[in-house]
Amino acid sequence: MYFLILALLPYCGIGVSHANDGNDSATETAHEATNGLPFPWSKVRLPNYIVPIHYHLLIHPNLTTLNFSGSVRIEIDVKNNTNWVVLHSKNLKITAATILDESEAHHSEKQLPVLEYPPHEQIAIFSPKILFTGEKYFLQLEFAAPLGDGFYGFYKSTYKTKTGETRVLASTHFEPTSARMAFPCFDEPSFKANYSVRIRRSQSHIALSNMPIEQTVSLQGGLFEDHFEASVRMSTYLVAFIVCDFKSVSGRTASGIDVSIFAVPDKWHQTHYALEAAVKLLEFYEKYFNIYYPLPKQDLIAIPDFQSGAMENWGLTTYRETSLLFDPDTSSASDKLWVTMVIGHELAHQWFGNLVTMEWWNDIWLNEGFARYMEFVSVDATYPELRVEDYLLDTCFAAIGRDSLNSSRPISSAAENPTQIKEMFDTVSYDKGACILHMLRHFLTDDVFQSGIVRYLRRFSYRNAKNEDLWNSIASTCSDEDFTSGEYCYSSGQASKNAYRYAGEHLDLKVMMNTWTLQKGIPLVIVDRQGSALRVRQERFLKTVQPSDPLWLSMQHGYLWHVPLTYKTSNSKNTMRHLLETKSDTLALEGDVSWVKFNSDMNGYYIVHYEGDGWDTLIDLLKENHTALTHKDRVNLIHNAFQLVTAGRLPLSKALDLTGYLKSETHNVPLLQGLGYLETFYKMLEKRNIVDVTQNLKTYILQYFKAVIDKQTWSDTGSVSDRKLRSEVLSLACDLGYLPCVEKAKQLFNSWVKSNSSISLPTDVAETIYSAGAQDNEGWSYLLEIYRVSLSEAEKDKILGALASSKDSDKLSRLLDMGMEGEVIRTQDLSSLIYTVARNPMGHFLAWNFVKKNWNALVEKFQLGSFCIRNILIGTTAQFSSKEELEEIKAFFESVREQSSQLQVTRVAVENVEKNIMWLERNLEPLRTWLQKHLP
Repeated sequence: MYFLILALLPYCGIGVSHANDGNDSATETAHEATNGLPFPWSKVRLPNYIVPIHYHLLIHPNLTTLNFSGSVRIEIDVKNNTNWVVLHSKNLKITAATILDESEAHHSEKQLPVLEYPPHEQIAIFSPKILFTGEKYFLQLEFAAPLGDGFYGFYKSTYKTKTGETRVLASTHFEPTSARMAFPCFDEPSFKANYSVRIRRSQSHIALSNMPIEQTVSLQGGLFEDHFEASVRMSTYLVAFIVCDFKSVSGRTASGIDVSIFAVPDKWHQTHYALEAAVKLLEFYEKYFNIYYPLPKQDLIAIPDFQSGAMENWGLTTYRETSLLFDPDTSSASDKLWVTMVIGHELAHQWFGNLVTMEWWNDIWLNEGFARYMEFVSVDATYPELRVEDYLLDTCFAAIGRDSLNSSRPISSAAENPTQIKEMFDTVSYDKGACILHMLRHFLTDDVFQSGIVRYLRRFSYRNAKNEDLWNSIASTCSDEDFTSGEYCYSSGQASKNAYRYAGEHLDLKVMMNTWTLQKGIPLVIVDRQGSALRVRQERFLKTVQPSDPLWLSMQHGYLWHVPLTYKTSNSKNTMRHLLETKSDTLALEGDVSWVKFNSDMNGYYIVHYEGDGWDTLIDLLKENHTALTHKDRVNLIHNAFQLVTAGRLPLSKALDLTGYLKSETHNVPLLQGLGYLETFYKMLEKRNIVDVTQNLKTYILQYFKAVIDKQTWSDTGSVSDRKLRSEVLSLACDLGYLPCVEKAKQLFNSWVKSNSSISLPTDVAETIYSAGAQDNEGWSYLLEIYRVSLSEAEKDKILGALASSKDSDKLSRLLDMGMEGEVIRTQDLSSLIYTVARNPMGHFLAWNFVKKNWNALVEKFQLGSFCIRNILIGTTAQFSSKEELEEIKAFFESVREQSSQLQVTRVAVENVEKNIMWLERNLEPLRTWLQKHLP
């Protein structure tokens, strides 16, 4: 039966049934509320029969007692006659509940009973008088709670001043399901409403929310109440309010938007770059989307305690300090790039996510995939010197790493409860989402892509959208005028009219893109050249299952992608195109062609394998004339070759031969890609204590890349790309014990200590210098002391990395314990600290044992499903490579089955280790042989 008011409670005698709607479905079992009475709703999702229109919210945090109280008056629209209002509330004490009619008179008794059902984080308010369809009512609730200790809901954060005084602030983080921890609400993205917020504070604090302050009223007892303008229609997860004593720097965009950057007073001087970037990026987005930013202001604020990188609350975006603050003295080129990218991401959300929001969390990629991709589009346009397009390759490599495992998931996946929803914020939603959008943009051309997303944003402004709405908007032939007249001119019947012609073929965009969003995995395109014919076929690319395995056929069954192939040949001036919609096809080559390279500039999301002598031809081409291919094509070949090695489709010797040309490589990105694989192999072998191969690989890297290492300067000069190369290369050289590197790093460290840390170290190599100094007791203790007092999060980040590089396991244990305490090392940094310790050969098992011992405390700190818990599990298991370690991991997951069974990441962790075991079994001997052959 559909949602039914049952006469179950002593004060309930009226049964009113409801029409079928999206969230209402038959249920068999009644749930029990905390007071033992039956709870009237059994689904995790709220019913659709009551819709919030406007929240009038008053919040009063007490930063001394660390509690808050509040009241909310919600204007509601009743879609079906009912006696019940069901909404969300978590860890709030509801002190009063009443329902008012349109004239704001009490609809029934002044105090109404409230039932709570904590497993679904829901409360139900019973009205003895029926609430009638079409009538306007107000639900009035009063509530109180302690400020949160973690990173969700309305929580406390602290910071120390230069003089050592601890100060407290209160801030919010609601996405995805934590607005209900700050005030009772209809906490689902489709329940968009307006918000009028009032905040009480002391004179020494300021209050911030999504909108500007309208007026401030003085209250008794020295309190002030800030009244904020009514917001635009938005989802609950975007509401934000903060009470703090921060300072700000402000500017204004060309269109008159006030932009302010807030930080703790002692870090005010680190806000100026963020202001410049935010103004530039906001102006870019207004032009690109052809839609004005709809609020009068945009505040960006650095919160001292913050779990994720940043959060896109409309008009009040919140950031980790490392994601917003830039200190010219201690921030590196990579730090600057990071800050710019994160601001670009959050400001993209003001349109993608805030203006148009996914209907439900299964399509969170519509928010996150777009914001991740727009980082690259926006920063490339506003800061071309950052060469950000090169980092898009890394984004796609990360996505492929996950997507080539059977434990991956489709971009659009079912998610119902808060843990499942949190897990949706992963590399599939962000990175794969960005990569398929990049592929689509190149496939349709920039102009068609841009006009399509503008149509999508205009069509669904202040509303919610689904996957298919995006494809329909991009494929639509609507003009702007169609929107102003209120018409929606696209229909599926127009498919042929709207089809873009691609390489002479008609295209049904929705059908094509469904192959990328509704099925998991990534295609492997196999190219077999037979004279002037190119035979291409596709299959699902898997790293842990071979064609000879019994499971192979079942894992391939039903998988088919519409792959927009691009390729270049030795005599083609332009990129050739072909849409592969079937399992196999044949393409004709024209003229005398010596080589063929597929996936031009890696604009497509697929792996390519060349059968026959295809790889040998490309290896020879790179040796003879590597500039015949673009640097992106060269990176793509290196990446594909080593991916195919892992999948057992290409001998390791071929991939290593391919990197042989790197001696003559002058572009930094392919160099780093090749070096990165060798470093990964080295780290895995070092942890397994395979001494002869580890030593030979170290010797090979230091000999083969000696010229690149020796030409690096210990400075901050050059392009961002040069500086990133310097940072990576010198870090690796010192890590491998290359004497000139270690000696120079130690010399710089000693000079820095002698100056009492007053001289500035080159920021790009600071962590390498700190790491060299951290290897003895005195240096390590000195760094820890600087870490305690530093006001630069960028500097602290580098110091913490260095402290975790110590070869002394007692020191590593001490660091982990400090991270757990959360005083010297903030809790927000604990997950990355565990990951860093795990990468250290001395900390490998230490970190894993720490996680096992402290599992329940870690889950309590970070919440199940959060990216921190995922980071911890993947980070501590990623380099396990033995069957014993695999069994150890499985046994642990089994011991915490109640929690681990809810997590997809446990399957990813297990499959990662299985992949490593297979890699070593297949490639240890070939690597040993290859190194012996190539070392003098």
